[in-house]
Order: sequence, then C-alpha cells, then structure tokens
Amino acid sequence: MSLTVASAALDVIEHDDLAAARRVVSQESRALARLAEALTGRFVEAMELLAATRGRIVLSGMGKSGHIANKIAATLASTGAPALFVHPAEASHGDLGMITEADTLLMLSNSGETPELADLVNYATRFHIPLVAIVGRAPSTLADAATVALVLPDEPEAGTLGLAPTTSTIMMLALGDALAVALLERKGLTAEDFKLYHPGGKLGRRLIRVADIMHAGDALPLVPVETSMAEALIVMTEKRLGCVGAIDAQGALAGIVTDGDLRRHMDGSLLRRPVSELMTRDPVTIHGGALAAEAVHLMNQRQITSLFVIEGERPVGVVHVHDCLRAGLA
Repeated sequence: MSLTVASAALDVIEHDDLAAARRVVSQESRALARLAEALTGRFVEAMELLAATRGRIVLSGMGKSGHIANKIAATLASTGAPALFVHPAEASHGDLGMITEADTLLMLSNSGETPELADLVNYATRFHIPLVAIVGRAPSTLADAATVALVLPDEPEAGTLGLAPTTSTIMMLALGDALAVALLERKGLTAEDFKLYHPGGKLGRRLIRVADIMHAGDALPLVPVETSMAEALIVMTEKRLGCVGAIDAQGALAGIVTDGDLRRHMDGSLLRRPVSELMTRDPVTIHGGALAAEAVHLMNQRQITSLFVIEGERPVGVVHVHDCLRAGLA
C-alpha cells in the first residue's frame, strides 16, 4: 500500500471516529434536555423524602447502574447529605444490616426488573423504609414498589447497536446530581461547610481562609513606630518572617519594614534610625476572613512575600507566601 493510500485510509478512519463521537455526545445531550423538561412534582416528592431522612441515603444498583449509584452516593456525602452505597449482592449476604429504619433507599435500574434488587425491595417494604427509584421503565417491579419513582425519558442508548448502557446511565447520573445539588441548596450549605467535607482535596485547599494559616499571637513581629531599627532588626530576626510591623499609640498598623527596605537603606546610620523613617506607610493588608487564594493573588500582584492581617486597623496576624505553599495554594 502506498503512503498516499495509507494516509487516505487514516483520514477516513479519523473522520468516522469523530463522526461517531459527535453523534454519541449529541444524542446524550438531547436525552439530558428531555430529562430536564420531564422533571415534575415527582422530583419534589423525592426531594421531600431525601431531605426528611434522619439517617443516611442508601444507594444501590447492579452493573452499570451500580457504578452510577456509587458515584451519586459520593456526591451526596460530599455535599452534606450522609450517604453510602450497598451492593445488592452483598446486601443479600448480610449487608442489609447496614440499612436502618431511619434511612432512605435510592435505587437505580434501567429495566426496573433487576433481580438482584429483590431482597433490598422486600427489606424496604418489610421495615417501611422510604424507597426512591430511578428507573427507565414504568410500570415495572421496582417502579411499582417505590415510594416515589423517577422515570427516565424513553431515549435509545447511543451507538449503532444501541445496547450498551450509555444514554440511560448519563441521565441517571444527571438526575443524581440534580438531587444532590437541590438538597445542598435546600440546606443552605456554605463554602465553609463544603470545606469541612473536602479538607484534603483541591477544593478544600481553595476554601482555606487567611486566618487558618496566618502567624498570630507571640509569632507576630510588631514594634512601636518610634523603635530604633537596631531593636526592630532583633524582632525581625526572632520572628523569621522577613518583616516587622510598626504600630502607633492606638495599636493601629502604621507601616511595615521588610528585608527589602533594609537592603535599600543600608548605610552606617541604619541601626540608629527610627522605624518610622524606613517603613512603608499604608502597606497592603488583608482580612482574616479572606480566602487564602486571595492572599496569594495579592502577593503575586504586588511582588511581595508577606501580608499583615488586620481587624479594623489593628494587626492580628501575618501570612507569608511559604504558608500558602505549605497549604498547597501556590
């Protein structure tokens, strides 16, 4: 085969691959649009059950539906709604004991006839545990047994065969996300609450406040404005933050002296001069409630390495760029 023919063949394959990919994405997008339009008061009924749950939201599903259920459980838990996934096969061999009468079941099945879910359905019925079902067909065994059934629009699976769970699972996932976010907004979850559930992740780091990482109390390098540079230099050396704050008689931050100021004013009289002669007046400051990411932005913008943290006009802390690095913010 010549290079020209081989190149033409590759172009055809690439064109076919891209066409297939675009067809799948377009098909699934249309299904999601239909899902949004199909939401009714049944969604609100499901929300009432989930919001009233005194225990946990227990998710289950088999096969691909199970994978989606597992992800929805993780999303619910990370947004303030205690949740866990129970595999239906394991449930039949002892894990039913993980489910209490204070819980609510959220079960996924495209057909609504998944036999592995039977024991979970019977358990919910026996102990009057609320059951929300996300199903692709109604009537069906699961839809009929559910307290509230959320039925997906009748949309074909993606691809020429239309067999592999694709469109159905993307709708299940979107519906699970819709429930999680609606619960989050109903509960009024704040960014600070969200940080509690994500202390080790990138999202948690982005929500760290300046007050969480600043140096305060005895670690704060402060001297009165009339202090000599000889004394101020001792404080700078002890506190090891590369700066010292100068406060006036009312305790307000009047200025700041940095390592850079020392280098710029280095001469024989430096140590005898008062801090007030060298300090930068009206320095850049930040509040303790500000996001630490904002402190990083300010330091990068002003090309400085530290910021004094103030309440009113009084200094209460110092945040250094190294503190931000340790917190994974820079």
